[in-house]
Amino acid sequence: MSLRPSTVILPYRRRHEGGRATWVRAEQLGFPTAYTHDHPSWRSFRDGPWSGAVPTLTAAAAATERLRLGTLVTSVKPRSRIAA
Repeated sequence: MSLRPSTVILPYRRRHEGGRATWVRAEQLGFPTAYTHDHPSWRSFRDGPWSGAVPTLTAAAAATERLRLGTLVTSVKPRSRIAA
């Protein structure tokens, strides 16, 4: 069995502020998979910009060719509505 390390990219950078370049760089470095979080869990990021996982991964998919993408944490509750 061979290990294939992945990376985590936090979605605090906007696409035009280096966010796109970060995902492209992960692919260039040879990471097979990159993950992101859907909500801020670090105090240092709580007051700054933070993008949702789905828009972030959509932009990452458009910017990369081979990188597999995923979420480590996804907040389902704020997005779900139960019809009565």
